[in-house]
This record gives sequence, structure tokens and C-alpha cells, in this order.
Amino acid sequence: MTKPAVGLIGTGIMGEPMARNLIKAGFSLTVHNRTAARADGLVRLGAVRAESAADVAHRSDVVISIVSDSPDVEAVYLGERGVVGGLRRGSVCIDMSTVSPATAERVAAEVEKRGGAFLDAPVSGGKTGAEQGTLSVMIGGDPATIDRVRPVLEALGKRFVHCGPVGAGQKAKLCNQIIVALNLLAVSEAVVFARKIGLDPAVMLDAVSGGAAASWAVSNLGPRMIARDFKPMFMIDLQQKDLKITLAAAGQASAPLPGTALVHQLLSANQAWGEGADGTQALVRTLERLANLEDPSRL
Repeated sequence: MTKPAVGLIGTGIMGEPMARNLIKAGFSLTVHNRTAARADGLVRLGAVRAESAADVAHRSDVVISIVSDSPDVEAVYLGERGVVGGLRRGSVCIDMSTVSPATAERVAAEVEKRGGAFLDAPVSGGKTGAEQGTLSVMIGGDPATIDRVRPVLEALGKRFVHCGPVGAGQKAKLCNQIIVALNLLAVSEAVVFARKIGLDPAVMLDAVSGGAAASWAVSNLGPRMIARDFKPMFMIDLQQKDLKITLAAAGQASAPLPGTALVHQLLSANQAWGEGADGTQALVRTLERLANLEDPSRL
């Protein structure tokens, strides 16, 4: 069976390795990024550079987008030279960004008016999952459409859960971000507490990683906190965007999320220190400041 032509819009921290995996899987790939130079490496691997999102859509049977925020998704699809302006009838659009459910529903309606199908399919797994092709994908939309694009999705991830109609994928992702945020806080507190009571944080992580406290955050973020490696697997600024969307949705649903709100405020302190482009593991720095602990890399 002939592989569909795929287009990918957004070649940032997540999109660039996802594009590499699509090329590796043998898909012909067209790419577009707002900052064109960020797609240069993909072009060297054989991707075709498009001048606009509409151009991507015109060249592609399946259009994937992974950009930063709800306004960005609306601009990519509905703006001047956006996807809907070049969409082929029968094409499938898969937005893998994390945005508000209302944005997913709004964009889906416009795509469908032009004869396309739409899935909202936000991902979890961070940069490592994108690089390894092991992302977990939460999908909203028609199950038959998911089946049509399953070979494309399987080049990007390992777990796919149909959550309901369009918008349900985004709702599941917001739940994911609640859990991620609170796990981040738990690991940060444990690392700081260990230092305050004279326990080697590395020993502590080793001790807890095989029991009930084991988690992705313990295995992936805890060691980076200790090594003072704050390169982003997922940026604080993007986590803050996701938590803002989550808290807004919670407000509309009258659902109290005190823990999520606390993490959002603590990460705001990181942003005030100019650390918004750091990885979320830099939350430990805020807790160290609150605990009057020196940066261990300076001791």
C-alpha cells in the first residue's frame, strides 16, 4: 500500500524529532516552521520545505501540527495562508499541540466544512518520547479516521487512546498535566527535603525508585535536578501555558484544583527569575530558594 504524503507544521523541541521519525519510517514529508531555519536539518534529511501552512496542506494527505498555544493553532489552520486554505478534500488533520478543547472544536468545524477530517491528538512523553517514537497519544475524533492514519501515528508513538469526540483528547491531556505537575512538585520537595535533613538526594532517589513512589518524574526529572541539568525536556513556559488552560477549564467546570494552582504559582517564581525557557525540573530551584539552600553546584 502506498504511504500517504505527510505534512508537519512546527519543528520545535517536539516537532523536529517527530519529523525525523516520520522520515525514518519512509513517509514523504513536507515541513513548515515559522522560523524557517529550524527546519534546515530536516530538509537535509530529505523533507520538502513549504512556504506556508496552506502549502503543506496542498501537498499532503495527512497534516500534523504541533505548535505552542491555542492562538497558534488557530493561526496555523484558520489564518491567512493557513491549512484550510490549501486543504485537499479527504485529507486528515491531526493537531498534536496542547490547546483548549474549544479551540480543537472550532478548528475541526472549519476543517470539516472544507471536506477534511480532524483529530485532536495531544501527546505525553516529552522530548525523550518524541526522539524515541514512544509518545502516548490522547485522541479525540472519529474512530474510523484514527484507523485511516494509524500507520502515521505508529511512527510517532506507542500508546494510543481514543478518548471520545473532538476535544476529548485535549481534556485528557489537561488531566495528564495535572498529574505531571503534582509529580514534579513531589519530586522537587523530596530532593530539597533530603538535602535539608542531610540525606544524599541521589541515594534517596535510588531508594524510592523501586517502590510505590516510582514514577516517570522520579526516573527522569529527579536525576536531572541533582545533576543541575535544566535543559528542557519540557519548558517551564509551555507547562505554564498548559496549566493556565487547565485552570481556566477547571474554573468553567467549578472544579477546585488547589494543587495544580500551587504548582502554577511556584513555576511563576521560576519565570520571575528568568528561568521560563528551562526545563520544568528547575522547579527545584524555587523550592531551594524557599528553603534557603545554596545551589549545590556552587558549593
